[in-house]
Amino acid sequence: MTEDAVLVDYPDRASEKNVTKSADPIKGDNLEVSEPDLVPDEGGASQIVSIGTKEDQYAFTFHEEKLNRIMAKIPAGWKISVVGVVGAFRTGKSFVLSWFLHYLNHLKDNKDPSSESWYKSVTSIGMDEKEGFGWRGGSERNTTGIWIWSEPQFLRKENGENIAVLLVDTQGMFDNETTMALTASIFGLSTLISSYQIYNVDKRIQEDNLQQLALFSEYARLAMTTNYGDESESDEFSGKPFQRIEFLVRDWQHFDEEDDFDEMGKEMDEYLKKVIAERDATDLKETREQILGCFEQISCYGLVHPGSSVTKKKYSGDIKVIDPTFVELLDRYCKKIFNPETLEVKTIHGRELTSVEFSSYFKAYADLFTSGANFPEAGTLLTATSGANNTNAINLSISDYKEMMDRVAGPSCSSYVGPEELKTLHRETLEHSLGKFKSIANFGNKRNIDEAREKLLSQVGESFTVYNTLNDGRNPLAGFETYILPLVIALAAYILRVFADTTCSSWSSVCRKSSDFLSHLYAVVACFMLIIGLTKAQQIRALVRRVKQAFEVLLDFETVDKGKKRKVE
Repeated sequence: MTEDAVLVDYPDRASEKNVTKSADPIKGDNLEVSEPDLVPDEGGASQIVSIGTKEDQYAFTFHEEKLNRIMAKIPAGWKISVVGVVGAFRTGKSFVLSWFLHYLNHLKDNKDPSSESWYKSVTSIGMDEKEGFGWRGGSERNTTGIWIWSEPQFLRKENGENIAVLLVDTQGMFDNETTMALTASIFGLSTLISSYQIYNVDKRIQEDNLQQLALFSEYARLAMTTNYGDESESDEFSGKPFQRIEFLVRDWQHFDEEDDFDEMGKEMDEYLKKVIAERDATDLKETREQILGCFEQISCYGLVHPGSSVTKKKYSGDIKVIDPTFVELLDRYCKKIFNPETLEVKTIHGRELTSVEFSSYFKAYADLFTSGANFPEAGTLLTATSGANNTNAINLSISDYKEMMDRVAGPSCSSYVGPEELKTLHRETLEHSLGKFKSIANFGNKRNIDEAREKLLSQVGESFTVYNTLNDGRNPLAGFETYILPLVIALAAYILRVFADTTCSSWSSVCRKSSDFLSHLYAVVACFMLIIGLTKAQQIRALVRRVKQAFEVLLDFETVDKGKKRKVE
């Protein structure tokens, strides 16, 4: 895999209207992107989850409008990858994320990202919140809640698949202001939404780090395997609930070969194997089994100490004072994470998520953590997951139905479709949409899935009523019954006038007045009919064209049929 395959760019954000033309971040082609009516954001990181209210200092508040603003910048249908960082407070999580951001901006601005030592052109990883995630030196915590960078990053795989990358920062854990329950909730919500979770640890992977990770893993295992008994006939999820966890060991002091970066990577792999190796003690053994059973991939990466200047409170982000080995390792780490061929798309129950689907899950999970002092029960977590999944199944299925029906009977169509033909199309499209619904809504309580299916059928029925009404309005013969009587009157008036002109004497005033009256009568009716005809001219032309085409098909069929008979004779 060459880095030349990586392309990063942004859509044209010239306006923030409901439906805008936004450029393909890769090709520059125009794409229609539906967006909510939002106030333009000011850039930087957006706090999606804040912690603490007047009533409850541990309560989670989900800022849905901020998440929608970010999701609206991702072209419809694009898959997303979510890279999150969790760990103890004051261990440099926000600094690392800001470095990630500078690296991705470098890829966007330089079409030849394989150039070495790109960071030499960057003077500092500043503390300006418009340029990166907010951070500062010292011992006081800086990040609270959960933050997402307001501009998605766009990558393309060699096979042409496009991925939108979200960078997520979280509140530091294990400080003297955060309870263990709140710590578990922050860790849990971040892990639920991330496809690549980085667990930032100091100096080594300690047993309490593993136990903290296993705590939430146990909730996850229960949540994904909860059995609903006889009520559930849907598929039970058999895979691991989460995708990837990576231990990022800071200030690692035990590299044997600090001049051989490839060898340093191998050393960390060996170190991880020793850490998660099976133990004899029951509690240590269970901790490792829980972690291995909940993550598809577990990996480890080490960084040396960045230098004493970086740890000072007055440090402002100057790259020149950072240890060169630390910088090289961090650069390699960026290339490792953001390799499009290995960067995984966010999946839930085996389904790759788009931005719209991801928003539904995020909202469902955030609502569960309303009270950060209490971790959600496993059954509640699964209910939220399956509920969000059912909602996505309805939205995607109805979207498919409307997309196919719009091509034939939508608002932009001008041709009239016969009632039976429209009903046949409706049935075929409905069958396709139900098949898609079934493929997505495949886990959780069967009764809830059936209710979601009924909701889909109800929405499809309402949509079909709209399409039927639109199609009836395009019927060129619609309303003819309203002016059949004027046509009869005009025809009768014309016949009576001709009869009167041929039978009455030319000098009779009664005959002349009668003839003039009848002449005016059918002239007025003729003008009325002309106006009506002009208002339906387009539909009438379409009808004539379709009738003509039908006759041509019939004539062609008869010609072919006669030719076959002659050959037989």
